[in-house]
Amino acid sequence: MSTASGTSNPEYVVARVRARKASLFGDDDYRKLVRMGPAEIARQMEESTYEDEINALGARYSGVDLVEYALNRDLAGQFDDVLGWTEGRLYDLIARYLRKFDAWNVKTVIRGLYSNVDRETVEADLIRAGEFSDRQVDRLLNAGSIEGVVEVLDGTLYGGPLADALEEYEDAGVLVPLENAVDRAYYEQLLANLVVDEATEMYREFLTAEIDFRNARNGLRLARSGADLDPAAYYIDGGRLFSASELSALSESRDELLARIRDSVYGDQLDNALTVVEETESLIGFERALETALQSYADRLGVVHPLSVTPVVSYILAKEREVDNIRAIARGREAGLSPERIEAELVVL
Repeated sequence: MSTASGTSNPEYVVARVRARKASLFGDDDYRKLVRMGPAEIARQMEESTYEDEINALGARYSGVDLVEYALNRDLAGQFDDVLGWTEGRLYDLIARYLRKFDAWNVKTVIRGLYSNVDRETVEADLIRAGEFSDRQVDRLLNAGSIEGVVEVLDGTLYGGPLADALEEYEDAGVLVPLENAVDRAYYEQLLANLVVDEATEMYREFLTAEIDFRNARNGLRLARSGADLDPAAYYIDGGRLFSASELSALSESRDELLARIRDSVYGDQLDNALTVVEETESLIGFERALETALQSYADRLGVVHPLSVTPVVSYILAKEREVDNIRAIARGREAGLSPERIEAELVVL
């Protein structure tokens, strides 16, 4: 992707993404899918907007593999379409946001190497919807080591931060330094030179919430991990819920950290999830609640400023949620999980 020149065209783009968003799977669709096997899910997808992807890939893959490759190909295609409709400053804002998939791919490859996962399994989880070309993604897959990944990324916005974090990763033996380096690089470029008017001020508020949620999640993960790592070193600038020193202090006590989140502007939306964390020590429900809250926030901002980047971001999140949910259902059914167990893992509004 590259920044396009010219005048922004939000009226046209927002109309197109609203039409796409209206065709996404809903809660009733998920309730049907959780009672199907992977092959039935693929057939159901063939009768939806995924028809072209299922037909194109059906001769090479089957079952869960077919579902996952079709989901990822469709996701990339949908976001390529959005960029193809967009011009000017709006293009730049969307292109920058979509670099989240480059960050996802880098972290996925690193996790696969760390866990000795085979290349094919890692590749199935990649989403080629960011700025990296297919050649760059393939070079990451073929890197062979975490050090090799850092070399491949030299000259990109992730190369320097990962190189700086490599020694700490080797000393600590956990991926937190590397993953956080990727996240911080992504958010720094997202906020850099963000020209603020009334509409983009709302977008900045959304990004602030996204960073707050990321810091809260990282703080809870570090508090539970017992690793000798200072949360302040992994703080992402741009949020309003914590300062770096506050996050470091609060992470020493999970209860105090949860209390701070509960007393914040996000407390009402996250109240039930915080109770689950307190009672079960499970972060899964909390992380699902963060995703749901972020989607709801983007939806509201898209209504307040309908001719801005926020409706497009709302669609991007909704499309991600659809893909994540269908993938979770297919994997859960393949693993023999009950429909009720799978439904509990879905992100729904």
